[in-house]
Amino acid sequence: MKTLTLSAALAFALAAAATGPAEAKGCIKGAVVGGVAGHMAHHGVLGAAGGCAVGHHMASEKAKQEAAQQRTQVNQQPQTQVNPQTQVDQQPHNDEAR
Repeated sequence: MKTLTLSAALAFALAAAATGPAEAKGCIKGAVVGGVAGHMAHHGVLGAAGGCAVGHHMASEKAKQEAAQQRTQVNQQPQTQVNPQTQVDQQPHNDEAR
């Protein structure tokens, strides 16, 4: 029995380490709110799972809106272009020497 438990724990640890960090933006806050609301309805775990899904969805939508807003701000910035006909001659003029 100990061998089975240890091998299962080792397999879980290796699987968790191989997956890398999780993107849980919004999940924790949503799970807390959903867990409290679910607790009131006697379905705390179900509320936490639903809250996590909704919180993650809302966080990703907010990130998409912020990215779109940044793109529009970059596109609206004036781009300065140099016109070769309007360039000023860079050599100093010395009218007194003539």
